Amino acid sequence: MSEQSTSTKSHPSYQALSSLLDKYPRAAGALFQTYNDLLYAQQWTDLEVLELKTCSRGALRGRRPRADPLLCVVPCLLSESLSISWLQSAFEELGQPSEIYLGINAQDSSVVYYKLSPGIVKPAV
Repeated sequence: MSEQSTSTKSHPSYQALSSLLDKYPRAAGALFQTYNDLLYAQQWTDLEVLELKTCSRGALRGRRPRADPLLCVVPCLLSESLSISWLQSAFEELGQPSEIYLGINAQDSSVVYYKLSPGIVKPAV
């Protein structure tokens, strides 16, 4: 057992994430980092952990502070290659929301969020 996994298991967030961290180890770091960023740094509420079986990872759904709509976040690593079919699967498994956010994790533990909508969407002017 590595030092990192020991420190992860002792973290307060581990209990909420443990089943998916163990089930999808390749995506575990991104899920762990994104969950903690949303919960502690971004202070999201009603944060729940979801399983995306087709995408082989966990996802998150919750609310921004002082915001009403539920938002979906799919954590991934900067080094991952994602396909259109993978993104379509994520939308399907999340119940076809009007948008999802990719929580892209870098090696320095930073997380950047990119909003994606299905199809081609003209940006607001």
